[in-house]
Amino acid sequence: MKFLMTYTQRPDAPPPTPEKMAAIGALTEKNIKSGVVVMTGGLVRPTRGIQITCERGKVSVTDGPFAETKELIDGFALVDVASKAAAIAVATEFMQLAGDGVGEILQVFDQGGPPPR
Repeated sequence: MKFLMTYTQRPDAPPPTPEKMAAIGALTEKNIKSGVVVMTGGLVRPTRGIQITCERGKVSVTDGPFAETKELIDGFALVDVASKAAAIAVATEFMQLAGDGVGEILQVFDQGGPPPR
């Protein structure tokens, strides 16, 4: 089962220390080598973002920066694990290293099976 995990650091959280970044890097490397993590990455701030909207069939593209951005995703990981419980365990281990923030786990729809519930 594949899951997309996102992480948003709390705005008032201190920036990660070099030691914390090294620990996160080691955890990521371990999970990549074991096959749990398919891909991972951090996201640039919306000052370089692009917004695409579709309204009544008309698509418009707007380059950032965007004035109002309250919730930003700082990073993501796509994992391949046996169960939802395993995805929660992977996310929990990451969150304990990353610190104060909010994570979200979304199951990826598999074309070969029934939709996730």
